[in-house]
Parts: sequence; C-alpha cells; structure tokens
Amino acid sequence: MTRMTEWEAARAEASECRRCPLWKPATQTVFGEGPVPAPLMLVGEQPGDQEDKAGHPFVGPAGGVLDRAMAAAGIPREAVYVTNAVKHFKFVPRGKRRIHSKPSAGEIDACRWWMERERLTVRPAVTVAMGATAARSVLGRAVTIAGTRGHPHPMEDGGECWVTIHPSYLLRIRDEVDAEAEYQRFVADLAQAHQRLRA
Repeated sequence: MTRMTEWEAARAEASECRRCPLWKPATQTVFGEGPVPAPLMLVGEQPGDQEDKAGHPFVGPAGGVLDRAMAAAGIPREAVYVTNAVKHFKFVPRGKRRIHSKPSAGEIDACRWWMERERLTVRPAVTVAMGATAARSVLGRAVTIAGTRGHPHPMEDGGECWVTIHPSYLLRIRDEVDAEAEYQRFVADLAQAHQRLRA
C-alpha cells in the first residue's frame, strides 16, 4: 500500500469519526490536505466556520493570513501538508452565526489519533504547530507558546516540531503596529522552520 493509498484510507475513515461528540453539530470532517509525502506539515487548531462548510482546511480568514505569511517566508503552499489538531468545528450558536469555541483537552486527545495517522503517512521532516492546541496535539502535552517558540523540539520519528502562534491570533490584534510586528515574527517562525529542511 502506498502512502497516498494509506492517506486516502485514513481520510475515508475519518469522515465517519465518532471518537468525540464534536461530529454531531459539525457539517463534516475536515481532514488535512497537501502532498503525500511532504517535507513540511503545518498543524492548526480546528476548522472554522468556512472550513466546516467547504470541507477544506485554512480557506477562511486565518487561511488568508497563513497564505500571505507563507508567501513572505518563501514557502509554496502546494508543497506543504496542512491540517488541524481537531477535525470538526466546535462552535457556540449565536443567532445565525456560529462562534468558534476552543476544543477541550479530551477533544484534542481524542482527535490526536487522526493527526498521528497523518504524520505517519505524510512523514514530514518538520512539523509546525500553530497555537497551543496544535502544540498539545503534536507534542502530546500542554505547553505554552512563549515557552516553546523559537527552537526545535525533537520528535520520536526523527523529525522536528516548531511552535508558533495560530494565524487567527493576528486577526484579533487591534493595534496596527503590534499586529504588524507579530505578523513579521510569525513569518520569521515559518521561515526558520522551512530553513531546517535544508539543514
């Protein structure tokens, strides 16, 4: 069985996932996408409203920020596998809107099984965990961004994990100067992780 065949089988199984209750209100499972295998894998938190409807990761506002940052870092998106730690959209209804709700530790751990299957199939040399939820999923423990950002974390399979912010954080910074400074730091984090592929 080729890695792509393994990935296709995992994606099909994930579409029927019932490992936690999040599948009930969600529109669909949003599995990862990209080349298989891939040298670089980006892991976010969970699908947002637009991702849940479209069935694809990082196609909403945070995805737009990520695309811009990847381009600035010299990373072609088509060469990168992108996914989320949690595969279903967790939200709170507010009128006609669905407001994002942070996944619980139990939900992250339940979905870690899928993320690990993706990693075993994609076999990235470098995995970038964007946000605390993604970092918990990839590293298998709760960590802080401040305490883990800026240096590699060895993985059992011989790869590396790098931790940075989630691009949605940039959308919440109101001060333009602060937002630009944090965006540039995010670009630098992505570029540093990408450069490790040449090391």
